[in-house]
Amino acid sequence: MKNDRHKDAIPEAVLTQVYGQIEAVKTALKPYTLALTPQERRSLLKMGDRSLAFVEKAHDYAHDNPDLVPSYLDIDDFDKDFSDAHGLWRLHTEIHQLDEIVEDTIMVAGSEAYHEAIAVYHNVQAAAKQDIPGAKAVYEELKPHFPGGRKRSSDTDAGTETD
Repeated sequence: MKNDRHKDAIPEAVLTQVYGQIEAVKTALKPYTLALTPQERRSLLKMGDRSLAFVEKAHDYAHDNPDLVPSYLDIDDFDKDFSDAHGLWRLHTEIHQLDEIVEDTIMVAGSEAYHEAIAVYHNVQAAAKQDIPGAKAVYEELKPHFPGGRKRSSDTDAGTETD
């Protein structure tokens, strides 16, 4: 069976290097980032592409027309919030693009691996039917994991048996 699209394996050294770089990014951002509860996430105003332009214009106008800024608004806080939101928006876009190409590669590599595993399974199944030594044990080990196969007895006891 020939791999059509995913031809080159990613060297372990490359993955290790990337994991290290991700950790470095997380460490660098940690003092400045926040973690929200699901309720907090739901309760906040969300800034998207259109609202980013609105916030940017309002920020510019606040600086150009300080007499129009409400007295209760701290312009330094507005500067900080706008700067971080704008800078992190760009970072988010870069991370999202990276996430998409990683996800696409996972999808292709996973699909090809899945097809290959099914080919192995069918070959082992045929070998077990022909009583080839060792094939039955391998088949019995793979069978519960095969899509549409029966789950292990611990799973069937819980009422999650599938066929």
